[in-house]
Amino acid sequence: MVRNCSVDRTLTILSDAWSFLVLREIYLGARRFDQIQGVLHMPRSTLSERLNRLVDHNVIRRDPIPETKSRFDYRLTERGFDLYLVMLAMLRFGDDWLAGKKTPPLKLIHASCGHECHPETLCSACNEPVDALHVTYRDGPGAGISSSTVMPQRRRTGDVETFERGRPSSVSRTLGILADRWTFLVVRELFFGIRRFDVLQERLGIATNILTNRLTRLVSQNILKRVKYSQVPERYEYKLTAMGRDLYLPLIQMLRWGDKWLGHKKPLILRHGDCGKDFAPVIACDHCRQPLDPHHMRYYLTYGKRRKDHPPALLAAEDEPGHQ
Repeated sequence: MVRNCSVDRTLTILSDAWSFLVLREIYLGARRFDQIQGVLHMPRSTLSERLNRLVDHNVIRRDPIPETKSRFDYRLTERGFDLYLVMLAMLRFGDDWLAGKKTPPLKLIHASCGHECHPETLCSACNEPVDALHVTYRDGPGAGISSSTVMPQRRRTGDVETFERGRPSSVSRTLGILADRWTFLVVRELFFGIRRFDVLQERLGIATNILTNRLTRLVSQNILKRVKYSQVPERYEYKLTAMGRDLYLPLIQMLRWGDKWLGHKKPLILRHGDCGKDFAPVIACDHCRQPLDPHHMRYYLTYGKRRKDHPPALLAAEDEPGHQ
């Protein structure tokens, strides 16, 4: 039995890092199987499974290509468009923490105001930035526990080198840290204030060796720090670093998406300490502070031969939600 959680429900659909990267390519204009596979260099059977899963959960749709008998275009549904905001939160984290001294590989332009855009998370009540240290929570009408979801048993997909083989990306770099569902859920429990190994294991129903592996990796990546709290016997707990606390923003975007689209009552209600009001996380342009709409976003790449000085629309007009 595990805590009801919209983040967990969202991850049940997205499954693993490959699902995020498949969606990323569709956001960047890929429509056909071979286009996606040509960039990601993932096994064809793996890509087919992830596409089928996203179709089954109504994140993308499969449109037959009229001149062919067995080929399809993959296009975003309204649910899929809304997941773009989760991607923007992951991109901002990767730009802030994982680019090093390099220029981020993708630059966004907010067409509505015409400025370069660094997406930020704002409180829906006061329109001010959200920080993990200034948010509290309480149980919502959907709080409680339920049976854990049975997920396919997969090994970790890989590290950032695996995800960047076809396209350097701040999303890829973020996924190099949060590469599977267990890692997301371990980090989620840290935000709930759970710091000790035995309590994490009990809350998540996770095998000891898997939990040890995920905690060790998160410490090595500077997401967590290991702090001794007992000399005899020697015991340690885990705390989020400043970098780890910034992962709160992608996680609450997943929570928002799950609350909106997965047909459950909200398990959790967030309150912004700065204004004292309940809120939903809003992804906004840091220049004009208006909420971002996928159709108003443009981009250009800052690497290789694909660099574009005149950025195209990120999402094609015919893919607007509701278009058939």
